[in-house]
Amino acid sequence: MPYKTEQWYVSPWNYAEEVTKQFNFPPKIEFHDVSLRDGEQQAGVIFTKEDKIRIAEKLAEAGVHRIEAGMPAVSKDDELAIKEIVKRNLGPKIFAFCRCMIEDVKRALDCGVEGIVIEIPSSDHMIQYAYGWPLQKAIDLSIEATSFAKENGLYTVFFPIDASRAEINWFLDLIVKVATEGHMDALAVVDTFGGLAPTTIPYLIKKIKERIDKPLEAHFHDDFGCAAANTMIALASGCEVAHTTVTAIGERAGNAPYEEIALGLLTMYGVDTGIKTEKMYEIAKLVQELARVTVRPNRPIVGDRLFHVESGIIAGWIKNAFPDHKLEVTPFLPSLVGQKGPEVVLGKSSGSPSVEIWLEKLGLKATPEQIMEMVNKIKEKALKTKELLTEEDFRAIYEEVVG
Repeated sequence: MPYKTEQWYVSPWNYAEEVTKQFNFPPKIEFHDVSLRDGEQQAGVIFTKEDKIRIAEKLAEAGVHRIEAGMPAVSKDDELAIKEIVKRNLGPKIFAFCRCMIEDVKRALDCGVEGIVIEIPSSDHMIQYAYGWPLQKAIDLSIEATSFAKENGLYTVFFPIDASRAEINWFLDLIVKVATEGHMDALAVVDTFGGLAPTTIPYLIKKIKERIDKPLEAHFHDDFGCAAANTMIALASGCEVAHTTVTAIGERAGNAPYEEIALGLLTMYGVDTGIKTEKMYEIAKLVQELARVTVRPNRPIVGDRLFHVESGIIAGWIKNAFPDHKLEVTPFLPSLVGQKGPEVVLGKSSGSPSVEIWLEKLGLKATPEQIMEMVNKIKEKALKTKELLTEEDFRAIYEEVVG
């Protein structure tokens, strides 16, 4: 039963034949982490050379296949960081990000990277209004820079900015022209502003595959909260590489989160990409620390309070189901992603099972009447402070009620 193992329990409907016959997953899926480049473009996020090395080392430990270590043109520090990460030979393939300029490609070559992601605007309105270029300039620069990359042995991922808002025929003609007159080893399907709906992804992938025979890579932003879903659907439609960041850091609303995609593929699609999910929480904490950002406490997979249970009803489930049937109260075990729990906490939503669990944990006794009185006092305390209660708070209530 792929939907139910010792570590997760998801919907069996995910594996119905009518569902799975739609899928076209490639034989191998790779994760291309862009935390050190696109992730750092989040306003206020700054990674030093040492920060980037630490994050790259942790990503390598987690089994990430490719690391986009930065953009050499950004700063000398970025360039040095990329060189050092390459030098350490951590295991993943190391890429750099470039504009469609020969000078940028030369800088990437100097860093010793194995490949590049090379960008150009691909919607006529962005070329005209944001760049102020004639349309032909975008075509010419793309052909020149990608050809130079090929001549110098770089694996080249062509990255058409704002592809998802381009006129479809103009976009398709552009990538065909670059593929035939310039060079691309792979094409990134780019949703720069996160405006692709999940239902659109199979259509777009089909249109591209009708025109070029190249590996496709999914690069989606999260402005409408669809980046993870879009990426999984793109992979199910034949894309071979997922561009992701740790905890979805990135420009504006961020990029597709690798945690949700890797765990979703494993549990809901039965696709094991080799990512070590038990490293997810540890890496998320490191990136949050170095980036000086926080994520909401109940964020999927890596939120600090994801496995905290305040509801008395759910506490009752835990009391009855544990330890033999843990997956009746959570879709996956906390240990699968490097977390601890579940942990019953005390607050306004607590009930008698919550108190019973705490009494057992602390080796205390109370009558059913005393337990209900404690429940009421816990609710009163939480309403007054708008906080969860501490162990000290609970002991004080116990002393007040039980004596």
